[in-house]
Amino acid sequence: MPENKDTLLDHFRGMHAALMEAIDGLSDELMSETSLDGWSVKDHLAHLALWDDVRAAEVGRISAGFDSAWRMTGDQDGVFNAIAHDIRVGLPVAQAKWELARAHQNLLEAIGAATERGLDASLYGEAGLVSGHAAEHAGWIKRWRTEKGI
Repeated sequence: MPENKDTLLDHFRGMHAALMEAIDGLSDELMSETSLDGWSVKDHLAHLALWDDVRAAEVGRISAGFDSAWRMTGDQDGVFNAIAHDIRVGLPVAQAKWELARAHQNLLEAIGAATERGLDASLYGEAGLVSGHAAEHAGWIKRWRTEKGI
């Protein structure tokens, strides 16, 4: 059954707002510290940006009548995430924030332009259509802040 555009847009906007709240007030130094389960906060932002880019492309692809290009096993997902982290780990905080903002906007635009087929969550691969990914990372960042007392 297709998702509702407005519901999806609200969902992704809400998760993004929660993520922005989780990083609010963090200095570039704290955002670059690799004390959040081996990643830095900026690494989490770059990771989420990548997946928003993938998800936005999937919405466009599926809306155009094509199949998902992101059918991965759990092992492949782990390898992909590790490679992506290694490639993006050197990004400065400002770029990680920019990447996330741009990717988030691209996702919202893709959902806004989606066809009925593009809103059918059953047609999606690893990126999925509906995701709690950003909320999960926001939760980890909030936990990390609490543990650090910030």
